[in-house]
Formats: sequence, C-alpha cells, structure tokens
Amino acid sequence: MAAIADVSAADIGRNMKQRLQPPSRLLTLAEPRALIELGMGLASLPLLMRAPRGDGHPVLVMPGFLASDGSTKLLRSYLDRLGYETQGWGLGRNIGSMMARRHQLYEEVEALHEKTGRKVSLIGWSLGGIYARDVALTMPEAIRSVISLGSPFANDLRATHAGKLYEKLGGEAVDDIAEADLVRIQSDLAVPTTAIYTKTDGIVNWRTCVLREGPQAENIEVLGSHCGLGVNPAVLWAVADRLAQKEGTFQPFARRGPFRLGYPAA
Repeated sequence: MAAIADVSAADIGRNMKQRLQPPSRLLTLAEPRALIELGMGLASLPLLMRAPRGDGHPVLVMPGFLASDGSTKLLRSYLDRLGYETQGWGLGRNIGSMMARRHQLYEEVEALHEKTGRKVSLIGWSLGGIYARDVALTMPEAIRSVISLGSPFANDLRATHAGKLYEKLGGEAVDDIAEADLVRIQSDLAVPTTAIYTKTDGIVNWRTCVLREGPQAENIEVLGSHCGLGVNPAVLWAVADRLAQKEGTFQPFARRGPFRLGYPAA
C-alpha cells in the first residue's frame, strides 16, 4: 500500500540539493551532556509513571547508528511498566546498510503482528527512525504509529557527522541510494507519525529530523542532546503520551505535564 504523499518527487529532489551543514563542533563536543539526561531520566521515573497507561499493544524499538538494543533498554523498560509489549529490534549493533538489512525488519514486524494479532507501533532513534519509516511505508496495514527520535530522514541526509563512518562500516553511501528511495523515505506516512527532535543536536542537523505536519503528523521539539534522546524524561513522557492514543485516532501533543519546561514554545 502506498503512503499518502502530497509532496512531489520534484519538491523533495530540490530539498535534497539544498545542502545543509552538519551541526557545529561546539554542539558535538557538548554531546556528553546525554549523561545528565540519563540521570534525570532515572530520577524522574516516579513522575514518568504518571503518564497515560498503555493498552498492551506491541511496540518495536530500533536503536541508532552504532548502538544496540542495550541503548534502548531504559525506554523499553519504562514502556513495559506502562503496560505495552515492547521488544528490541534483535539485529545486534546497528552498523548501517539499511537498504540491505531492511527486509529482516519486515519479517520481524510481520511476525510480531501475526503473533499478537495487533498493529505494531514503531520507535526509531536516529538511524533507527529511518528504518521505522521504511517499514511503515512498506507495510502500513501492520503499523499503528511511528515515532522517530532525532532521525535524519528529511532534506539533506548528508548533514551529519556520522556520514563517513556510516559509509565505511556499512558499505553504503547516501549517493549510492536510488533517488526513488530517498524520495520515498521522506513521504507522508499513512499512520499517525511523530518526529521528536532537538535544535541542539550535535550529531545531525535538526532540520533533517522534522516532517511536514498534517492531520496525523507532528513535530515535537525538546531540550537536549542527540545521544540523550532515548533517556531524556521529556522525550519519554512524550513517547508515552503518543503511544496511549486510541488506535485510529490522533490528537496533537499538548505541551503540559511535569516536563512541560522541556518543550520549547512552538
């Protein structure tokens, strides 16, 4: 089933040619502040448990580049405690090669969908969010919602400090990916979609992490770092809030609650 796509291939192609720069080195050097976000996330668990309870539907969480399921353990444990059936992607360390490995995720999502008899929500951190979008575009009938955390899927995908390492380890360059696939990954999804990002991202240019908002698509800006997005309490709260929506419904995120100061004014 094709995704809902109001934007033309020509429009996206022009965006890809508008070269963006990776974040400043100052922001990159400040990425260790993710440790502070981790501490805040752990200390905030009592407050985080005030988030809406889950309905037990399956949630698949995909890690970022060079990370494994260990990096998403806090997020998954939190969602488990709220009542969801969560699992990691189970493909080891994410070293890229998305075009070659994505079929394994199709099979995993299909198996989870058949096992539970319910649609699957996808959460992808950084590169994991690109995987999540690809899965949702390929098999929307099995997907309930998609949430990306600092995922560089829009505009110039090269505006990141991880590009050269991605090419070296995964053997796949953005320039080698067919333009049709680059256009496709930026298309509007046919399911509720949330892109969470931070303007102080030190790894990818935040402009590559925002989607075109619509009736069931939104962006949520948070204060934090790229490496801390999966443990930042404001992010955890927003993820829980988004997952708690009834299947087939969508209401924009309300910037309130115990972590409202973590969401800059729209």
